[in-house]
Amino acid sequence: MEFLHVPRVAYFSMEIALHNEIPTYSGGLGVLAGDTVHSAADLELPLVAVSLVSRRGYFRQEIDAQGRQIEHPDEWEPGRFASRLTAAVAVQIEGRDVWVFGWLYVLQGHMNGRVPVILLDTDLAENHPDDRQLTHHLYGGDAAYRLKQEIVLGVGGVRMLQALGFRVRQYHMNEGHSALLALELLRRYAYPPEDLRAGESPYNVPWVRDMCSFTTHTPVEAGHDQFPYDLVQNVLRNFIDLPTLKTLAGDDRLNMTRLALNLSQYVNGVAKRHAEVSRKLFPGYSVHAITNGVHPYTWTFPGFVKLYDAYLPGWCHEPEVLSRADRIPDEALWNAHQEAKRALIEKVKALTQVNLNLHVLTLGFARRMTAYKRPDLLFSDLARLKSIARERPLQLVLAGKAHPRDDGGKRLIETLHAHMRELAADITIAYLPNYDLQIAQAMTAGVDVWLNTPLRPLEASGTSGMKAALNGVPQLSVLDGWWIEGCIEGVTGWAIGDTKEAPNGADGRELYQKLEQAVLPLYYGNRAGWIGMMKGAICKNACYFNSHRMMRRYATEAYLR
Repeated sequence: MEFLHVPRVAYFSMEIALHNEIPTYSGGLGVLAGDTVHSAADLELPLVAVSLVSRRGYFRQEIDAQGRQIEHPDEWEPGRFASRLTAAVAVQIEGRDVWVFGWLYVLQGHMNGRVPVILLDTDLAENHPDDRQLTHHLYGGDAAYRLKQEIVLGVGGVRMLQALGFRVRQYHMNEGHSALLALELLRRYAYPPEDLRAGESPYNVPWVRDMCSFTTHTPVEAGHDQFPYDLVQNVLRNFIDLPTLKTLAGDDRLNMTRLALNLSQYVNGVAKRHAEVSRKLFPGYSVHAITNGVHPYTWTFPGFVKLYDAYLPGWCHEPEVLSRADRIPDEALWNAHQEAKRALIEKVKALTQVNLNLHVLTLGFARRMTAYKRPDLLFSDLARLKSIARERPLQLVLAGKAHPRDDGGKRLIETLHAHMRELAADITIAYLPNYDLQIAQAMTAGVDVWLNTPLRPLEASGTSGMKAALNGVPQLSVLDGWWIEGCIEGVTGWAIGDTKEAPNGADGRELYQKLEQAVLPLYYGNRAGWIGMMKGAICKNACYFNSHRMMRRYATEAYLR
């Protein structure tokens, strides 16, 4: 294999967004992983990515006339995009061998680099029928299914890399799903018994810690994968002795985040605020901050690519050059945005039959539909929203999936559709079904303002607003996650409230006030001022919140220790 000539960083992630027709991702975590691998390719960093093949994807979303989400399998054929590897490894699950093979997807960077991506697959005739389905559904099934998937990813991934001949210099766990890889390393690199002194661990913990880095994405305890030890013992059996496991992963339950924390030398959160929250959540651990970023070329609309190439050559390799975007003529910038907006209008028409107006301010909101994201905050006072829209018109484009087992998230989608019907006479609103990479690209480039309304401090980072900034789209967002770092009021966008926790009512009133008194008057009354905001978003945000900067920091702070 062509990728074996240099030692590589092994980047493990349960989901990776590689291509719009490869549904191996569910949302932000997978999209971030995809941007990570794309930047590694562009920067020619020696990286190999490991994930699951997820043959039936996450799900394809249909929304019926009442606004109810209907889930369908999103199947794909790996052989269309990847080549089958000849190696196979076995992992023990419930006392039986489960065979794992893999697919090689080669991600071609925008420049010259290439990164191998190994997609693990258990769909082999040699396996029990239940085991053949372990890599079918992304985040599917019950706790036992999830634990088995994480064995395939962590343990099977380490064994597959070894079987293929990769030399790994560092293991990077993107969230805790792959933390069992550290246990596999412990088992593999135990001290010889004759070297042990009384009371010492039989495992070479310092060596494993030095080999592992861990990025956590979840700012609440309940969001971390945890498994009861009776389940763990039934599934893992004698993989590692229980006292050692409890020491590393928690006394009451196997907490995958604690396991990763205890066996990683470098740990980071995905924004400065998130690192602070994580240090409080897990006191005693050193949690650094590397704020997320997005891949410049992937998320920049073609019209803006041409503009940047003309006025800011080299921006795609050194996005910091975008700090000079104020040299772009106003009219050229506005025309590029109008081109992106027309493209979005066409996509909205094709998907929903809704007709948007090119000349009306368009708000965009798209993310996983769940309670803490508060997609209904904009609709908290319909009378006030109608009044604002009658004074100065606005229109909305919405999108997002709810997890199949998140009944509250599904109800939110129904609620949004009920609001759409009630507001139909005053505000044009479109809800785009089956949110994917292509829809995200169209929305983040084509709207006029990007909206984000999470409940503080539950947004670890967020990246959709960074994508918008690459296209000169300012933000109207709650001060949480990355926006605490990115918001310069009246320059890159506008803040909703401050950094303190606030009830929905207060944030709703602040949202309406900013819309009514700042956003809409500027858009309709001061074209030059609005273009100045667009330039502020590019110069101050896009130049910094990109995955090239992020990967350069991982390389110097985590990988080259």
